[in-house]
Amino acid sequence: MNAYSQSLAPANTPLRETFSLDGTWEFRHETDRAWRHAKVPAHWQACFEDLAVSFGSATYRRTFTLPAEWSAREIAIRFGAVSDLATVSINGTEIGRHEGGYLPFEFVIPPALLKAENTVEVLACLPDAYRDESGADFAEIPHGKQSWYGPQGGIWQSVLIEARDPAHISSLRLDPIWPEARLDLKARFASMVAGSLKIEIIGPQGMPVFTGNIPAAGNTLDHSIQLDSVAPWSPDSPNLYTITTILSADGVEIDSRQESFGFRRFEAKDGFLHLNGKPLYLRAALDQDYYPDGFGAPPSLDLLEDQLRKAKAMGLNCLRCHIKVPDPRYYEVADRLGMLIWSEIPNIETFTPASAERLRTTMEGILARDGNHPSIVIWTLINEDWGTRLREAAEQRQWISDMVDWLRVEDPLRLVVDNSACFPNVHVKTDINDYHFYRTAVDRREEWDTLCREFAGNADWTFSTEKEAVRTRKEPLVLSEFGVWGLPDPARLREKNGRDPWWMAYGATWADGTALPQGIEARFRELALEKVFGDLGRFIEKVQWYQYMNLKYEIEVIRTHAPIGGYVITELTDVHWEGNGLMDMARNPRVFAKALPAVNSDIVIAPGAARHAVYEGQTASFDIKVSSGGTALPEGSRLVWEFGAEKGEIPLPAMAPMQVHNAPITTTADAVPVPAIQKARFQVVSPDGSVLSQNFESLAVYGKRDALPPIRFASNDDGISERLSALGHVSVSPHEADVFITKDIDADRVEAIHSGQRVLQIVDKDPGRLRDDAPPRDGPMSIEIDPGAGGMVSGPYFSFPGYNLVNRHKSIWRGDWVGNFSWLRRGGVFAHVPGGPLFDLSFTGVTPHQVMAGLRPWEFQGRVHAGVVIGWVHKPAAFIIEKRLGRGKLVATTFRLHQEAPDVDPLATALYDGLLALATRP
Repeated sequence: MNAYSQSLAPANTPLRETFSLDGTWEFRHETDRAWRHAKVPAHWQACFEDLAVSFGSATYRRTFTLPAEWSAREIAIRFGAVSDLATVSINGTEIGRHEGGYLPFEFVIPPALLKAENTVEVLACLPDAYRDESGADFAEIPHGKQSWYGPQGGIWQSVLIEARDPAHISSLRLDPIWPEARLDLKARFASMVAGSLKIEIIGPQGMPVFTGNIPAAGNTLDHSIQLDSVAPWSPDSPNLYTITTILSADGVEIDSRQESFGFRRFEAKDGFLHLNGKPLYLRAALDQDYYPDGFGAPPSLDLLEDQLRKAKAMGLNCLRCHIKVPDPRYYEVADRLGMLIWSEIPNIETFTPASAERLRTTMEGILARDGNHPSIVIWTLINEDWGTRLREAAEQRQWISDMVDWLRVEDPLRLVVDNSACFPNVHVKTDINDYHFYRTAVDRREEWDTLCREFAGNADWTFSTEKEAVRTRKEPLVLSEFGVWGLPDPARLREKNGRDPWWMAYGATWADGTALPQGIEARFRELALEKVFGDLGRFIEKVQWYQYMNLKYEIEVIRTHAPIGGYVITELTDVHWEGNGLMDMARNPRVFAKALPAVNSDIVIAPGAARHAVYEGQTASFDIKVSSGGTALPEGSRLVWEFGAEKGEIPLPAMAPMQVHNAPITTTADAVPVPAIQKARFQVVSPDGSVLSQNFESLAVYGKRDALPPIRFASNDDGISERLSALGHVSVSPHEADVFITKDIDADRVEAIHSGQRVLQIVDKDPGRLRDDAPPRDGPMSIEIDPGAGGMVSGPYFSFPGYNLVNRHKSIWRGDWVGNFSWLRRGGVFAHVPGGPLFDLSFTGVTPHQVMAGLRPWEFQGRVHAGVVIGWVHKPAAFIIEKRLGRGKLVATTFRLHQEAPDVDPLATALYDGLLALATRP
């Protein structure tokens, strides 16, 4: 039988004494022939490099000696957590078993087993996918992200020996009711008692606010304490109370217990989240609770405090602790320093009656251990339908509905999410309508805008339409996962001896191989990207600012929609190969950490630039929206703006929380000697002159094109001819042309290139080869040489220009999740395109939807003028290539240059100018 999961006792008291068994234990994995030494607490994978990704069983053992004065007391051995199945023996005799890798358990040691020196042995088992005779199966146990980042087994939280009275306080549930200032208390005793429970409550200022004695009889005590007034707990004012309970029997004090708690009310009301009666705008980050060694056991209290302070400094008020039950200190720090926590059950992979029972048991254990923490405000039962099939199985929809009902009754002080959903799964019954979607603003800006608009309209796609579903349409809307990859600097993650962290060798099986960190420096050098970015450190810095630009835009769009009441950024820290954190695994903040609060706060200015590229003297329009978030904007506030030489201000109305006010601005771009990135700056200023919010928008400003010499061109496409003529170029016959411009090439065009023609291909064709004639067949091994059927088709390399055209949509180059880092060389013929080398928001209208793949690494030395790499510098592909053949050459591009009328988009024109110069240069 399992031992009942309980919270480990606080520090020693005169009535309950402990000593720790943390430290060095003997250890032997099932694959070991000999014993070795392991650190406790720690996952065994963190202790031994050869076991870093191992499942299976391992035995831990060590000795201990009890103090002589403990001989008359009950002795228990207590474990914070052991993953996943634990069998505990004392002096060779088994005393108990426990299942569940995240929660505490204890066993009373029979006095007859104890000796002067004692040996404790723990057999810890983390089952793999092989279902053995015991029925253990990784797929059916709550395991969370172990399925992504590797197994975590063993004794990973503290172990202690405790001496106490048999009739001790086994649990203490505290339900603080605000604003009524009432504390509902439920004490449970390990055995029947007849006596009293003395209670003392100390307030946030360190002064007693209640002292009293309550009769205690039996093994339970339910009592309510009414205080005169209380200070509510919140992230800004984390007011904590401390309760000490002392159990007495026959006039003798036999046990005591101490807990911290806070008064707060967290609820869904009027379509928004509310904290202590006031609307709350949720500004959260996903936290997978992994640490610098690559595993889930925090190395120190200092690190937990440091990361939380950094999170608050970035403007966050909530962490979504993702499908993991963290070390209890995680919640203690959040209580004390002030951070809301959204917590979740670790997921399973296969839904069965046994795994469903494990999920329920895990949630019961979470409530028992963590229910007194005021920081925890939301529970999630399932993430993204992992382990369940809510769209397909009516029985599972009913199960999740029943679980929501049960948890609402068990814990009425928190909100419950059934399934934190993403496409194509749905909600069934929930207190919050939350949803996940990932896009990058540069690559998929229109999709991001559309998704946010539909979500804000309470989209039908968020909920099941089956009979088990219950929807009020008043559930608060929270975009509970979105984010963009940056990358950490590998040099800041290496060990002192210069070695890569162990996890850098993993990731090749994810995201089509683009998630493998190891070798990033070699790939960077091989692709000659130093010619584009400088060294790797500068590339990393650019990538992190690219991450910020996307996050900034996406948050701004979210904030333009008043019905959306919050969001969760993915994620607080990188985890192994997943490089989308606001910090790396060593807790080094991204370069933009100090800039993030400008958009990650209550009052936010969303600039809403109509265009991110304009000509000098052209109108620059900003559809500005001011969002109040969880605070009010006072009467007499104003929006102050500045763009180049122009500036102004607009009076703002008083705004209640959770409102959005539109304040459009139209101005003119200044003349520029050369194209440049200019910033429009905005501030919301209060009546007393203090700045309540500030933000900026970057625009690429281009000068006039009058001085550019016309180019003689020919084309077989009327649309291209009309466009280039409108841009001032001269249409002539192919024999007179400096360059021939086409959308496709064939064998005749290739022969013309070989004979000296210069061709610019504005690619507009289906994926495959860049040319339109039939590909050659392979030779003698082909059964049929007919182009219709049979045989093998030669790769693109064997027919000029030798590249393969691939649609980014439905491929790893789409860029929804793993970062696509797209770049344009800003020297030479493209020196007039400001910014870079990475694309900015001015590129959203021309960003290619296709890539040219199949290039050799050396071609990136200079032949590729614009391209993309994915994740940890993988899957290089081109947007612009220059390739010579005979006396001529081809320049091909997948940039979408024909989306608007000629010269409406300055960037499209600038790219055309550069491409023509590239095609016609010697």
